[in-house]
Amino acid sequence: MKLNRPSPPPYSETIVALIDVVFFLLVFFMLIGRMDATAPFEVMPPVADSGSDMPAGGATLSVGAAGDLALDGRPIAGPADLQAVLAQRLMDEPDLRLRVNAHRTAELRHVLPLVGMAEALGVRDVVLVVTPSPVP
Repeated sequence: MKLNRPSPPPYSETIVALIDVVFFLLVFFMLIGRMDATAPFEVMPPVADSGSDMPAGGATLSVGAAGDLALDGRPIAGPADLQAVLAQRLMDEPDLRLRVNAHRTAELRHVLPLVGMAEALGVRDVVLVVTPSPVP
Protein backbone atom coordinates (compact mmCIF):
# COMPACT_ATOMS: atom_id res chain seq x y z
CA MET A 1 0.00 0.00 0.00
CA LYS A 2 1.41 3.31 -1.02
CA LEU A 3 0.48 6.41 0.93
CA ASN A 4 0.50 9.71 -0.81
CA ARG A 5 2.26 12.35 1.12
CA PRO A 6 0.80 15.79 0.86
CA SER A 7 3.09 18.09 -1.04
CA PRO A 8 4.83 20.65 1.14
CA PRO A 9 3.37 24.14 1.00
CA PRO A 10 5.23 26.47 -1.31
CA TYR A 11 8.18 28.15 0.35
CA SER A 12 7.13 31.57 1.44
CA GLU A 13 9.99 34.00 1.49
CA THR A 14 10.25 35.81 4.76
CA ILE A 15 11.52 39.32 4.97
CA VAL A 16 12.88 38.95 8.49
CA ALA A 17 16.45 38.74 7.21
CA LEU A 18 15.93 41.87 5.13
CA ILE A 19 14.54 43.73 8.13
CA ASP A 20 17.64 42.79 10.12
CA VAL A 21 19.92 44.09 7.37
CA VAL A 22 17.99 47.37 7.14
CA PHE A 23 18.13 47.76 10.91
CA PHE A 24 21.90 47.23 10.98
CA LEU A 25 22.35 49.74 8.16
CA LEU A 26 20.23 52.26 10.02
CA VAL A 27 22.28 51.86 13.20
CA PHE A 28 25.53 52.05 11.22
CA PHE A 29 24.60 55.32 9.50
CA MET A 30 23.33 56.80 12.75
CA LEU A 31 26.67 56.08 14.39
CA ILE A 32 28.84 57.52 11.63
CA GLY A 33 26.62 60.43 10.66
CA ARG A 34 26.60 63.89 12.17
CA MET A 35 23.49 64.67 14.14
CA ASP A 36 24.49 68.31 14.47
CA ALA A 37 23.45 71.06 12.10
CA THR A 38 26.41 72.25 10.05
CA ALA A 39 26.91 75.82 8.90
CA PRO A 40 26.68 76.65 5.20
CA PHE A 41 30.19 78.12 5.50
CA GLU A 42 33.46 76.98 7.08
CA VAL A 43 33.74 77.43 10.85
CA MET A 44 36.93 76.50 12.71
CA PRO A 45 36.48 77.17 16.45
CA PRO A 46 39.40 78.56 18.48
CA VAL A 47 41.61 76.26 20.54
CA ALA A 48 40.94 76.28 24.30
CA ASP A 49 43.43 75.84 27.10
CA SER A 50 40.75 74.80 29.59
CA GLY A 51 37.06 74.01 29.67
CA SER A 52 34.59 71.19 29.90
CA ASP A 53 32.55 69.04 27.53
CA MET A 54 29.85 70.82 25.59
CA PRO A 55 26.30 70.10 26.74
CA ALA A 56 23.92 68.57 24.24
CA GLY A 57 20.73 70.07 22.92
CA GLY A 58 19.68 73.57 22.06
CA ALA A 59 20.31 75.71 19.00
CA THR A 60 23.64 76.22 17.26
CA LEU A 61 24.53 79.72 16.06
CA SER A 62 27.41 79.68 13.58
CA VAL A 63 29.42 82.86 12.98
CA GLY A 64 31.76 82.90 9.98
CA ALA A 65 35.08 84.68 9.70
CA ALA A 66 33.41 87.62 7.89
CA GLY A 67 30.45 87.73 10.29
CA ASP A 68 28.09 85.47 8.29
CA LEU A 69 25.34 83.98 10.45
CA ALA A 70 23.54 80.62 10.41
CA LEU A 71 21.18 79.13 12.98
CA ASP A 72 21.01 75.33 13.01
CA GLY A 73 22.53 75.20 9.53
CA ARG A 74 20.16 77.72 7.93
CA PRO A 75 21.65 81.04 6.78
CA ILE A 76 20.39 84.13 8.61
CA ALA A 77 20.48 87.52 6.83
CA GLY A 78 21.53 89.57 9.85
CA PRO A 79 21.19 90.20 13.58
CA ALA A 80 17.63 91.52 13.24
CA ASP A 81 16.47 88.33 11.54
CA LEU A 82 18.35 86.27 14.14
CA GLN A 83 16.57 88.15 16.91
CA ALA A 84 13.17 87.37 15.38
CA VAL A 85 14.01 83.67 14.92
CA LEU A 86 15.41 83.34 18.46
CA ALA A 87 12.37 85.08 19.94
CA GLN A 88 10.11 82.56 18.18
CA ARG A 89 12.25 79.62 19.34
CA LEU A 90 12.13 80.91 22.92
CA MET A 91 8.35 80.92 22.80
CA ASP A 92 8.46 77.23 21.87
CA GLU A 93 11.40 76.30 24.13
CA PRO A 94 11.70 78.63 27.15
CA ASP A 95 14.84 76.81 28.41
CA LEU A 96 16.66 77.10 25.08
CA ARG A 97 20.44 76.68 25.22
CA LEU A 98 22.39 78.58 22.56
CA ARG A 99 25.73 77.22 21.34
CA VAL A 100 27.84 79.86 19.59
CA ASN A 101 30.20 78.27 17.09
CA ALA A 102 32.38 81.15 15.87
CA HIS A 103 35.28 80.90 13.45
CA ARG A 104 38.63 81.35 15.18
CA THR A 105 39.38 84.49 13.13
CA ALA A 106 35.93 86.06 13.64
CA GLU A 107 36.21 89.44 15.31
CA LEU A 108 34.61 89.91 18.71
CA ARG A 109 32.51 92.76 17.31
CA HIS A 110 30.62 90.08 15.35
CA VAL A 111 30.17 87.69 18.28
CA LEU A 112 29.65 89.66 21.50
CA PRO A 113 26.57 91.67 20.38
CA LEU A 114 24.89 88.39 19.42
CA VAL A 115 25.52 86.94 22.88
CA GLY A 116 24.17 90.10 24.52
CA MET A 117 21.09 90.03 22.28
CA ALA A 118 20.44 86.37 23.14
CA GLU A 119 20.71 87.09 26.86
CA ALA A 120 18.39 90.10 26.51
CA LEU A 121 15.82 87.86 24.80
CA GLY A 122 15.91 85.45 27.74
CA VAL A 123 18.37 82.75 26.69
CA ARG A 124 19.71 81.40 29.98
CA ASP A 125 22.66 79.34 28.77
CA VAL A 126 25.07 80.54 26.10
CA VAL A 127 27.87 78.08 25.37
CA LEU A 128 30.90 79.04 23.29
CA VAL A 129 32.18 76.16 21.14
CA VAL A 130 35.97 75.71 21.18
CA THR A 131 38.39 73.05 20.01
CA PRO A 132 40.17 71.23 22.85
CA SER A 133 43.89 71.87 23.00
CA PRO A 134 46.03 68.99 21.80
CA VAL A 135 47.49 66.80 24.53
CA PRO A 136 51.30 67.15 24.65
